[in-house]
Amino acid sequence: MIKFYYSLAPNPMKVALFLEEAGLPYEAIPVDTRKGEQFDTAFAALNPNNKVPCIVDGDAVVFDSNAILLYLAEKTGRFLPEATPQARGALLSWLMFVATGIGPYSGQAVHFRHFAPEPKEYAVGRYAFEADRHWGIVDTHLADRPYMLGETYTIVDMALWGWARMVPFVTGDDAIWARFANVKRLLDEISARPAAVRAVAIKDRHAFKTEMDETARKMMFRHITPNA
Repeated sequence: MIKFYYSLAPNPMKVALFLEEAGLPYEAIPVDTRKGEQFDTAFAALNPNNKVPCIVDGDAVVFDSNAILLYLAEKTGRFLPEATPQARGALLSWLMFVATGIGPYSGQAVHFRHFAPEPKEYAVGRYAFEADRHWGIVDTHLADRPYMLGETYTIVDMALWGWARMVPFVTGDDAIWARFANVKRLLDEISARPAAVRAVAIKDRHAFKTEMDETARKMMFRHITPNA
């Protein structure tokens, strides 16, 4: 059985979605990042980067959400495009676009907009612009196709779903879906899938710390408190 180390953040949720879509048996193991459990010795031995998600599948240890999606898709032969060089190229390109663009810029936009201390005007502007630009690329791409790779629902769509759920929080704009209607369409379609409903319900399995208090800040923003 796969051991799935997770929190309720966007990156673990996309892996939860795949596990539920594929019907893979897994043990959900919570890692409460606001309590600093990502720095426990046992977890650090699995992921030296001290981040969730991470999976243990027999002798294989895989960390980074997009690497996990690709690993599981190739292991099961599920949620991949047709086996052509063109389709493979598109899969890798868009999956890495999520890994190196959507995730990092959205995450930093959240950090600087909602959690960073002042002064932060330049950083908020920088990451808000890049997050908006990346989501705009996705929205344009989805204008003439149902899914990111065309007619087939794949791990690229799952990777986007994890972060798409957070777009209003990322941008600080509750009316953002008027601009990103194609992203919203994809988000709504995926969220209505039974597997997505089950993935979201993982929040009921364990109680995570919700307060962003001094302890949580020390655990999540260690550059501010390097000796924490």
